[in-house]
Amino acid sequence: MAYRNFPAFRHDDAERIGVVLVNSGTPDSPAPADIRRFLQALLSDPRVVELPRIAWLALLHGVILRVRPRRSARKYRRIWTEQGSPLLIESDALRTALGQNLARRMLAPFSIELAMLYAKPSVPEALAKLRSAGAQRILVLPLFPQYCGVTTAAVFDQVTAELQRWRWLPELRFINEYHDHPAYIEALRASVQKVWQRQGRSSHLLMSFHSIPEENFRLGDPYHCKCMKTARLLAEEFNLPDTAWSVSFQSRFGKGKWLKPYTVDKVRELAAQGVAELTVVCPGFAVDCLETSEEIALDNRAVFLAAGGSEFHYVPALNSLPAHAGFLADLVSQYV
Repeated sequence: MAYRNFPAFRHDDAERIGVVLVNSGTPDSPAPADIRRFLQALLSDPRVVELPRIAWLALLHGVILRVRPRRSARKYRRIWTEQGSPLLIESDALRTALGQNLARRMLAPFSIELAMLYAKPSVPEALAKLRSAGAQRILVLPLFPQYCGVTTAAVFDQVTAELQRWRWLPELRFINEYHDHPAYIEALRASVQKVWQRQGRSSHLLMSFHSIPEENFRLGDPYHCKCMKTARLLAEEFNLPDTAWSVSFQSRFGKGKWLKPYTVDKVRELAAQGVAELTVVCPGFAVDCLETSEEIALDNRAVFLAAGGSEFHYVPALNSLPAHAGFLADLVSQYV
């Protein structure tokens, strides 16, 4: 193996800290070809799909990648902006806001980069920039509040795979999660409250998280428990009775059993039960993306209204809000 080197070491160099934010990624455009490349990278990761490799890759390349990109293209076009993908735009804006916050807190020089698991800028690219900047300590912050093998562990895999190619390893620190951090819960509370102040308080608050296969849960993935704790803590902030809030899971893929209740079924059920005003927040998404801006804010809104509901309010992700960037800066400061 050819090991990659740091810039020449100098004893008088000031210690530099590197921070890398990692999100899942997004296609380069809403064109089917770009979506196909993104889905191929995503769905080829054994962390994402834990099925026998030969059978799964045959299905992926023989069927899924021939059909799904065109279907997904219609969805991406509904949310795409002139500046590009909302996930990439919001993730980069959060990186900028976090850097500004860290500049007021950090005593040592630092650099901060953004990386995507299955898109550009890649994890190796982000780490290479930190290496070139002379970072001797690197903190990895996955933008997934609730630990999950599909996401958080995938970040660890890619980071360590790249570092295995380095001759001079930096000190590495890794933040697994922040699902119950008081400042994170407070930021969620404030975001919901802002919507309620503008639109009026709904009779029910639904907290929707990305689903995972039930088999992952049975095999010991703690994700479900982390989601439930986040939801409970947020409900407690508003002193909501059990009848005024619930949890659901969205974005399932394929025909297998995933964590339930499914969000699309839950919003239909709530409307049938007489819930007229529904607010939906997605605490597992650090920034808005296809799964929030299209699946929840558009599709699930239509389902709720068609089932008899009167008002549907989506609470935007925390994105680059000052409370979000400030909280993450405090979190990073604790680790470095």
